[in-house]
Amino acid sequence: MLSPTQIETWHRDGFLVLPGFKHADELAAACRRAHEIVAAFEPGAHSSRFSTRDRSQLSDAALLASAEAVHCFFEEEALDDAGRLRVPKALSINKIGHALHDRDPVFDAFSHGPALAELAADLGLEQPQVWQSQVIFKQPHIGGEVGWHQDASFFVTTPQTVITLWFALEDATLDNGCLWVQPGGHRGPGSVLREQYACERPADGSAPRLVMRALDSTPWPTTDEARPLPVAAGTLVVFPGLLPHYSPPNRSPKSRLAYTLHVTDGTAVYAAENWLQRSARLPVRGLAYLPALTPRAMP
Repeated sequence: MLSPTQIETWHRDGFLVLPGFKHADELAAACRRAHEIVAAFEPGAHSSRFSTRDRSQLSDAALLASAEAVHCFFEEEALDDAGRLRVPKALSINKIGHALHDRDPVFDAFSHGPALAELAADLGLEQPQVWQSQVIFKQPHIGGEVGWHQDASFFVTTPQTVITLWFALEDATLDNGCLWVQPGGHRGPGSVLREQYACERPADGSAPRLVMRALDSTPWPTTDEARPLPVAAGTLVVFPGLLPHYSPPNRSPKSRLAYTLHVTDGTAVYAAENWLQRSARLPVRGLAYLPALTPRAMP
């Protein structure tokens, strides 16, 4: 249970740093499973890069297909101009997403449980719904920058309810690209949602298109206004969807493996234009651990 001081910090600063939230055996299992998924991944013609600097490199079809599956996405610097790997496959993956918490038994266990359900309740979520999970590698030397953004851009609800759970699977340092946040940036005049990542589904039945819509011209923070969050493996960083944050590139020889969940409140209206939607085949679940009624094996 969060203390009154932690609740006060949450409302004032817009983030909490909770060291030791995950134990060493849980971290080892998650890291091992992530590397197993990459080892089994066979790149093909439909493989896609992931870049927040140049979203044209990301295939709309590949991203949409990952909403109910487990897909690997390349680092933008992992491939040459001809699409060939510049580094070994194990060092080329930007992230795995986006239904690990439902499709993979190891990440299912990691993503659910009484501690997470209690945390969500303390933060005011009445009916937590986990929409997305992803392993973010931040590979040595080529781990890409993730520019300033708000996670609410990707999970719009009315009212706005999304929170991010960011787990450090390895130490996150100033050298390997730890998170930076704008303390208090989730409230006040600058707390407006600046962008919306939406899925446009043409009436003529043609392929859906993902677009980042500009909503507000409020400038992003400078590093002088930001605070770095170097944390040890096992730490959970939690923040609301309106908090601006970013992470610099990793040019160090050490990876910065992390795992994230994005959770909304089921009492709010989840926008129909949000890029990530779930079908009746795989409905969203909460944070309390409940075995699936039907098998949810990886496709």
